[in-house]
Amino acid sequence: MTHKRQLISNGNPMEEIVGFSRAVRVGPFISVGGTAPVDSDGKTVGVGDVFKQTTQCFEIIKSALEEAGSGLHDIVRTRGNL
Repeated sequence: MTHKRQLISNGNPMEEIVGFSRAVRVGPFISVGGTAPVDSDGKTVGVGDVFKQTTQCFEIIKSALEEAGSGLHDIVRTRGNL
């Protein structure tokens, strides 16, 4: 069985430069790439403010999931590196 691969972009200029997608959907599964607290111009949001940075990351993830036909309610696992 073959599933179509859907690449999700949020327009961050680094996606094209580095060659990554915000998220990838294959069949019923969606994987979201590592997320940094940046705006659409690639500038860091909330410098020195962890709450603003975390909120920005979740907004980016939420938008990517919604574009892939899903949402925050479908998340089953998150990972973070310190």
